[in-house]
Amino acid sequence: MRSSLKTLALVAMSMGVASMHAAASELVFASWGGSYQDAQNTTTVQPFAAKAGGQVKIDTYNGGIAQIRSQVETNNVTWDVVDMQLSDATRACDEGLLEKIDPATLPASAKTDFLPGGLSDCMVGNVAWSTVITYNKKAFKGAEPTKIADFFDLKRFPGKRALRKSPEGALEWALLADGVAPGNVYKTLSTPAGVDRALKKLDTIKSSIVWWETGAQPPQLLADGEVAMSSAYCNRIYTAVMQDKKPFGFLWDGEIKNIEGYAIVKGSKNIKAAQEFVRYATSTDSLAKLASATALGPMRQSSLAKVDPKVAPYLPTAPQNQKDSITSDVAFWADHSDDLNQRFAVWLGQK
Repeated sequence: MRSSLKTLALVAMSMGVASMHAAASELVFASWGGSYQDAQNTTTVQPFAAKAGGQVKIDTYNGGIAQIRSQVETNNVTWDVVDMQLSDATRACDEGLLEKIDPATLPASAKTDFLPGGLSDCMVGNVAWSTVITYNKKAFKGAEPTKIADFFDLKRFPGKRALRKSPEGALEWALLADGVAPGNVYKTLSTPAGVDRALKKLDTIKSSIVWWETGAQPPQLLADGEVAMSSAYCNRIYTAVMQDKKPFGFLWDGEIKNIEGYAIVKGSKNIKAAQEFVRYATSTDSLAKLASATALGPMRQSSLAKVDPKVAPYLPTAPQNQKDSITSDVAFWADHSDDLNQRFAVWLGQK
């Protein structure tokens, strides 16, 4: 599943889908590779192709919009549907690189069933993934942390911390721990005083921070005892707990959600099949199956009840996990990422 542009030859299992059949044999779906794309193939791509008949080709997408821009600008569009982050889909849509998507073409109740951010001009959400604080239960013999403020409390919860080497996440959590309400975090961060406040809070644990850069690092840092608490991608910790039996706990307070979804490349040669694929892939049942396989939150409310009960408590979109969550503000980071990355880099270099 890792090599580029592999072909899945699938036999048609349903008649009465002739309109999809011809185009589906040419459809190309690009996603992120690895276990996530494996799950998409099993729960979505293969069932869709079996229903439509013919073949569906898959390719690997590396994030951002450069690959899509190149295809559109050279009039050599080889992808039809791409799994994208909302921030990238928004930028690509603004540049005219994606087809518009009419919610009316989606399964019934789309406008009311999708969670906030699940429907945009050029993307239909499939999952939400989140960055959370996690901890090694063995590091705390007494009470375990329950609030984001506990991550900054070295006295009650001693030990090293790990954070991704980026202002995204670190600044939001610092403000939450300093008493800013979730709904006011980005408003506060949009001011110089708010940034100063966040960095001042981070100063309180700076000497205890281990910085990570890849998603595989936090589970390893926790398992090796190098840190007691860490930020991490929620599905990575789910895998460590369920498959590797690691004694890790989740701190859902202050989880930062990011939205993922399906977009159609402008100039797709198989526009009808692409639209049918998006419709099928974002149905209640399809999203429930993908969530059960990945522990990523389905973007349809109606999918939650159909997720495997063993997986449901770990979903970023589970109601009990969203009480004090934040959805990463795409517009904010688009406007401020350059300045904040520069400010963060200067802060990192200060002693």
